Amino acid sequence: MSLLKKGDKAPSFESVDQNGHKINLNDFAGTKVVLYFYPKDDTPGCTTEACNLRDNHDLLLNLEYKVIGVSVDSQSSHKKFAEKYNLPFTLLADTSKEIVNAYGVWGPKKFMGRSYDGTQRVTYVIDEQGFIEKVINKVDTKNHAQQILGNG
Repeated sequence: MSLLKKGDKAPSFESVDQNGHKINLNDFAGTKVVLYFYPKDDTPGCTTEACNLRDNHDLLLNLEYKVIGVSVDSQSSHKKFAEKYNLPFTLLADTSKEIVNAYGVWGPKKFMGRSYDGTQRVTYVIDEQGFIEKVINKVDTKNHAQQILGNG
């Protein structure tokens, strides 16, 4: 697993969101993007993180950030997750693992003494020109929007 760094060009991608719409990173040219990777829909840490971003979504929008969540869950799983928690942003289904691999966030993890491969909780802030402006690899799920904005 090799994370991208500040200043790197953000790898392009295309996938479907929770509503079945094709989403491409190029669709967001000229916009700041918060691309956050999370392990699994509707689990405690991922729900806390998503709800923090939901609760701060208007603030992020006012500062011209678009929020995109990515996990290897299916489109239908994302749809249920987004509806259950009223998430106002895009969730991309990366079932092929193309995006998580391109961004270096798929790799070895440990949970309760067990080792396995999975999605690391990492957020990339991408500038208007498509370059990585900030990498957050120690995500505070309760205060993630504040980390993105540099206040946490």
